[in-house]
Amino acid sequence: MARQNTLFKDAYNRYVAGLKPDAALPTEPEIAAELGISRSTARAILLRLSDAGIIRWNKREKIVLRQPTEADFFPEEETNSLHDIIERSFMLRILSDEAQPGMQINELELAREIGTGTSVVREFLIRFSRFGLIEKRPNSHWILKGFTSEFALELAEVREMFELHSATEFGRLPAEHPAWTALAAIKQAHYDLQDDFDKRYRDFSQLDERFHLLIHRASNNRFIADFYDAIAIVFHYHYQWNKAFARERNSRAIVEHLDYIEALQSRDPARIDRACRTHLASARQTLLQSIPQNTSEVVNSNAQNIRA
Repeated sequence: MARQNTLFKDAYNRYVAGLKPDAALPTEPEIAAELGISRSTARAILLRLSDAGIIRWNKREKIVLRQPTEADFFPEEETNSLHDIIERSFMLRILSDEAQPGMQINELELAREIGTGTSVVREFLIRFSRFGLIEKRPNSHWILKGFTSEFALELAEVREMFELHSATEFGRLPAEHPAWTALAAIKQAHYDLQDDFDKRYRDFSQLDERFHLLIHRASNNRFIADFYDAIAIVFHYHYQWNKAFARERNSRAIVEHLDYIEALQSRDPARIDRACRTHLASARQTLLQSIPQNTSEVVNSNAQNIRA
């Protein structure tokens, strides 16, 4: 129940942030598809919006009455699931300046730092270990194998294979599929971010994850969806950790996203392929540049590979 409540609060906050006065809201299935939640959770969001006087809900008509205020949002600490807290603590530790290959990670210390039991920490580490970034050792210890340029390149290559396939599948979705409505909403969110970019450019990483997750879901492949969790974690936290040139990088990425979205909306396979490859090449270069070591030669020699 706690996890479901956290999911609801997180989805509610994300949806409220994009509401504009006098706007007409879409159907419950469309809201569910946009946020990646169930229809029952989408309905619960609408009920809360109605109770708070943010929308007028009359049968199928749902109109935004007022601009949401800060008091309408759930506090951030209430939207963080235990999994998210463990993930954040773990990733910040292994991406710190002190993190070097061979560094030990102790389940007991990590659990004590987070304030939870060792079993949930161990479950997270076991799940994450299959990607080769950490390795289990006896006595509740783990060894960091290191986020090297080789690891980054392998991760980027897998991401590129998956996303090129998923983008192609997205372009084949029927016109009535809810993903198209979700894509349109994400496109508008990019324009909104551009309009207030100087203040909000750091919000791009969340929008980036939302956009790419929507694309990967179009594959309807459980293995792609499962592996994308790890891909998203690594890309997201490296973007957060590497603050250098964040404004310029995010500005360029928004333009690439909008080109990518328009290519998807065109349903032209060749155009989709070009836009996808262009953006993924930039993402690969950004990931490589975020590694705290001299990777300039690797970046220069490999960042263009996906364009082939």
